[in-house]
Amino acid sequence: MSKGAIGIVRTVAALREAVARWRAAGETVGLVPTMGALHRGHLALVGTSTAQCGRTVASIFVNPTQFGPNEDLARYPRREAEDVALLGDNGCDLVFAPTVDEMYPEGFVTTVRVAGVTEPMEGAHRPGHFDGVSTVVSKLLLQCLPDRAYFGEKDYQQLVTIKRMVRDLDIPVTIEGVPIVREADGLALSSRNEYLSAEQRAIAPVLNRTLLTVGEAVKAGRPIAEATAEAEAALRAAGFDPVAYVEVRAADDLSPLTVLDRPARVLAAATLGKTRLIDNVPVG
Repeated sequence: MSKGAIGIVRTVAALREAVARWRAAGETVGLVPTMGALHRGHLALVGTSTAQCGRTVASIFVNPTQFGPNEDLARYPRREAEDVALLGDNGCDLVFAPTVDEMYPEGFVTTVRVAGVTEPMEGAHRPGHFDGVSTVVSKLLLQCLPDRAYFGEKDYQQLVTIKRMVRDLDIPVTIEGVPIVREADGLALSSRNEYLSAEQRAIAPVLNRTLLTVGEAVKAGRPIAEATAEAEAALRAAGFDPVAYVEVRAADDLSPLTVLDRPARVLAAATLGKTRLIDNVPVG
């Protein structure tokens, strides 16, 4: 398929038919799940998939089950035509853009829940969020059955959750994490960044700088509890309110750390105006 030319399917049956044709031709398949409103971070996922797989599918589905009652489902940006054009220009072969009824038909009652890794941080502040994520991702993986599926490291807890789910349920797909794409000033790319006012946008990079400071401090031997408490205070002073958490956790399973004795991540969530931002950085 030439650059810019891309197909769109809206049913599971049509998706499976397309993938079956590729399989019959001996091609490998990559899947990039998205909720649309694409930016360079999503395109990095697509680029990694096209480099590793013969064919790439991107899904566009704003998943209602992962939004809480006071979250931004209604105002989440939707611009399918622009997203499809971007995907075509970046080497994607097929877009799967199902309706809510296609993904959750009448009578749908099943929820996939991953215990443990989903309970702290985002799980504590957004009840039910990861149940929605795990359920929709399990469906997408089983609908497409790709060789590999690609997720950004910005949603690091989500990445760890999906890896655990795939391992526990023996879903035959390799989950690939792709590094965070950032603006020049360090702000992690996110579809929600467009909600920020100009003044808030100028403050937002403080989140990344603060996490880097925590990482350097704990690598130098500073007690983790002291470093994270200072980081929370620094974020509040910069204008973030509330600061949901700043934590240092093991990179592989998100277990809490009191000392830096293994590869770790500093993770944080904080609200600027009405926009909730998350970020994380690797440590050690």
